[in-house]
Amino acid sequence: MKAMSNDKPQGVCASDFASIVGENAVCLWENIELSQQKRIQQAISNQKLQDLYASGNSPSCIVYPRTQQQLATVIATAHTNNWRVLPCGSCSKLSWGGLAKGVDIVVSTERMNQLIEHAVGDLTVTVEAGMKFSDLQALLIKSRQFLALDPTAPESATIGGIVATGDTGSLRQRYGSVRDQLLGITFVRADGQIAKAGGRVVKNVAGYDLMKLLTGSYGTLGFISQLTFRIYPLPEASGTVVLTGSAEAVSQAADILRGSALTPVQADLLSTKLVSSLGLGEGLGLIARFQSISESVKEQSNRILEVGQKLGLDGAIFADGDEANLWQRLQERIHFSDTESVIICKIGVLPTAAVEILTQVELGLIHISSGLGLLQLEDKNKVLKVRDELGCAGGDAHGGLRLRTQASRGFLTILEAPVAVKEQIDVWGYTGNALPLMRRIKEQFDSKNILSPGRFVGGI
Repeated sequence: MKAMSNDKPQGVCASDFASIVGENAVCLWENIELSQQKRIQQAISNQKLQDLYASGNSPSCIVYPRTQQQLATVIATAHTNNWRVLPCGSCSKLSWGGLAKGVDIVVSTERMNQLIEHAVGDLTVTVEAGMKFSDLQALLIKSRQFLALDPTAPESATIGGIVATGDTGSLRQRYGSVRDQLLGITFVRADGQIAKAGGRVVKNVAGYDLMKLLTGSYGTLGFISQLTFRIYPLPEASGTVVLTGSAEAVSQAADILRGSALTPVQADLLSTKLVSSLGLGEGLGLIARFQSISESVKEQSNRILEVGQKLGLDGAIFADGDEANLWQRLQERIHFSDTESVIICKIGVLPTAAVEILTQVELGLIHISSGLGLLQLEDKNKVLKVRDELGCAGGDAHGGLRLRTQASRGFLTILEAPVAVKEQIDVWGYTGNALPLMRRIKEQFDSKNILSPGRFVGGI
């Protein structure tokens, strides 16, 4: 990636930011690597890459502040000039959510990646938003501790991006969501002022609601710069049980597990195609992971295995390297695809309705307790096909998956899809009555609408 060059006339935007962060920390659009250009463009425009310069629809540049104060000054400059900002970390989840409108600059926290404080005895850690999740875990593991999240793309995902998208994963079965583990947050307001909520100790609850508000807000309310989390000791042992078979038997096993005294740290229901693609057998699947002292892991694993045997399910126990490999393959299979036409959706249903939903899709995973999960839909016939699948306007209003999910008191939102799909379909599918309140909150936090404009519910 090339930085700004002094011998080439630059727009006012790039020059202004170079004076704040230095020329090496401002990269003009035409100098950005094509792969990164593509990731950014998937979040803001339907223009083909070769048409960007003619259309004038690309951001002017990407800015890389190194400090919180630099970030604040960058945002203040954008606010003064009414430049629209697309916040990002490493761009691993930039294609999630709605399409941003009229972005002038991209601002990345990738170079704000320092460890601020690791209180080993208090089980807390404070980091800058641009630190990669994998780097943080590598630091924590030296003290036999870990951050209990399992986000998408853990090798490249930044801590700030995980919070901004509320990306938790299956570990929420035991440890809760991002909101549950977040103790403190520092962010830059739309006007460039630095604000804080919470603290660096577990019992500090000041600003708790503000932390909840920013989590999952997709950068529309403020630019996250620093975060404090509670962390946990590494467990002594780990083991995973997989049960596969008929939908009815898997549903019964899930009910028994939910009502038992067993304490899995992860427990998911898997669709038939997901089970077969992982080589786990045939039929629907139930995967449960136990982590504790060795004796407890063995006892709990054997008990759920016996439940499966009584219900006529096939069962297997995975441990050590096989277990780690299984969970890695599961995440890669559900989060990623070899084709660009795949639509990845986040779903939320009553846990008791999860099996019914999974029998209606090819590739899907739903957590047994929260009812949250991910589905993959293949956009074989582009927009009209997806409308039919989701039950959106112009599609099959009776058989649509989104409508069936809503009928089960749930929701279905599109995380990732071709831009053409997102431009013609409501990504969020929100049907609640809180949209006017959301708009008022956005007005209070970002009156000029310069932060991630259009990415959130209702085009906020």
